[in-house]
Amino acid sequence: MTADVEALPRRRPVEAGGSDGLGRRQVHAVAACYFVASFAALGLPPYLTAILPTLGDAQARWAGVLYIVPTVFSALGAPLWGRLADRFGRKRLLLRAQLGLTVSFLLAGAADSLPAFTVALVLQGFLGGTFAATNGYLAAALGGPRLSRALTLMQGSARAALVAAPILVGALSPWIDPHRQYLVMAVLPLAAALLLSMLPEPKATRRADVATAGAPAAEAERSAPVSLRPLYAFEFTFVFATVISFPYLITLAQQRLPGVSGTTTGVLFALPHLCYLVFAARTHTVFHTRPHTGIALGFACVTVGLAGHAVAYSLPVFVAVRLLLGAGLTLGLVSLAVLAAGAAEGRQPGRMFGTLELVSKGGAVAAGAVAALANDRFGAAAPVVAGTAAALLAALAATALTVPSARQRWSRR
Repeated sequence: MTADVEALPRRRPVEAGGSDGLGRRQVHAVAACYFVASFAALGLPPYLTAILPTLGDAQARWAGVLYIVPTVFSALGAPLWGRLADRFGRKRLLLRAQLGLTVSFLLAGAADSLPAFTVALVLQGFLGGTFAATNGYLAAALGGPRLSRALTLMQGSARAALVAAPILVGALSPWIDPHRQYLVMAVLPLAAALLLSMLPEPKATRRADVATAGAPAAEAERSAPVSLRPLYAFEFTFVFATVISFPYLITLAQQRLPGVSGTTTGVLFALPHLCYLVFAARTHTVFHTRPHTGIALGFACVTVGLAGHAVAYSLPVFVAVRLLLGAGLTLGLVSLAVLAAGAAEGRQPGRMFGTLELVSKGGAVAAGAVAALANDRFGAAAPVVAGTAAALLAALAATALTVPSARQRWSRR
């Protein structure tokens, strides 16, 4: 019964195997390009406190603001680029995103003042947007489980970059100043653009027309697009609940574990992302037909994992709650990918994934703002308490959606 309730809309045969589909190697090539773009974008922001003094901000007071500038402008630009992708071609706009990162990194590396560096970060956010561009490209060529597996792989690329990039930037720092590493990192999205230029352009066919062409009225109704409201609500809340623990985790670990090494705190930070890399594929196999169960379990694990940070005063307990948070991160991200693949049926993918990026980045910005306010007023443990409350409410809502009557009410909205 549960599997039937949560089954995604099935792709019609004519859409599943069209000539515009992507092979496994091509999907892996797209994932590699997404990795290098994420690698460059995620590796350098943690070093803003070392970069800004060279630009006149001796105390790096603007580090917190500049950290989220690319995120804010990426969110603002994503819906526009998504609509343009649907109109002018997803491959063109994906290339535009990679080349936009190349230009912005060159400007950031060459900047010799704080205003110039800030402008470069604004352009990085507005001209980048590789999340929406990549997912829109994939959604135009794939569907159903193939699309959700590809979206899961893209998240794996981002998680791998989040773990590896800061380590490499730190290793290069004795030889190349982090500020000038922007110039080096510009090579990565440029190389990605060259690789992507060899991939095909997905056939520009309206998915709704394909899904319902020639179908009886009852079948067309069953193929109607699912509601986007639950997807957007879960995406925002999930990003908020998971990201809110990131900014002050190192501080919390140092307070709770006196004398802990920097390497250990780095591993604690990376553990949830490593869980995703190890278990995402298996999780997709188990939950691709029951995404609402997966998202409910994911929020539940995030709730318990975040709450556990409040009582983590030893290294084994800290490791346990980080692994539990990793389980929630894996379940949630994989299930969100399945829900997004189902929601893309019958819709222009560029616009949908552009809006989804706006929602996702909005959750990240809100998490950063709440974390900063909570930390200033109540201490380093306060952000995880706020995240726990948000995840608990979302877990209850997701659980309600596993009930058939509730699912039907949502689908009509």
